[in-house]
Amino acid sequence: MLSHDRVWAAIDALAERYSLSASGLARRAGLDSTAFNKSKRLSSDGRPRWPSTESLAKIIEATGASLDEFTGLIEGRIAAAPTRRRSVPLLGFAQAGAGGFFDDAGFPAGQGWDLVELPAQSTESSYALQVQGDSMLPLYRNGDVLIVEPGAATRKGDRVVVKTTAGEVMAKVLERQTVKSISLVSLNPDHPDRDIPMRDVEWVARIVWASQ
Repeated sequence: MLSHDRVWAAIDALAERYSLSASGLARRAGLDSTAFNKSKRLSSDGRPRWPSTESLAKIIEATGASLDEFTGLIEGRIAAAPTRRRSVPLLGFAQAGAGGFFDDAGFPAGQGWDLVELPAQSTESSYALQVQGDSMLPLYRNGDVLIVEPGAATRKGDRVVVKTTAGEVMAKVLERQTVKSISLVSLNPDHPDRDIPMRDVEWVARIVWASQ
């Protein structure tokens, strides 16, 4: 049975499964960090306050969880234990701009990769890039780790990492991609949006998970 208590418990359980606090889950989903605080779950007169369907959709997308996983947490079919951790190759954004670390499709290649163990929805082809600097604030901070999936289908609104043939590596929001160009929206309002000819794009990889 769907109830106020079970929905909020499922949000807490989802955060736990991905090694996040409730506020960390909210931040990752692009919400106010206090959105899931205990104090926000009841109105001032004591009536239950439900999370919006938009908020639920955002936390499911931000963690890479499935709708079935979330409903399983609501129904108690799935435990709140953290998901299985796995090791993936790790590289800093500054290194990623250099040659020799990727093949033509954007998959890891060569030497110099570290390994990082993260509770992420990753596959055998996933790898991690560590954010360096403040160009991706407020969404991603210096030291955050992004799990990217080369070859994954992308659509408008996806967060992606793009590498250009000139060696520039950037994390942006995909606005539009055609055979001729790719349009990217900056995560940081202090940095410009980009419209890049596809002849200048080496590869595009979708961000599927980010540490906090």
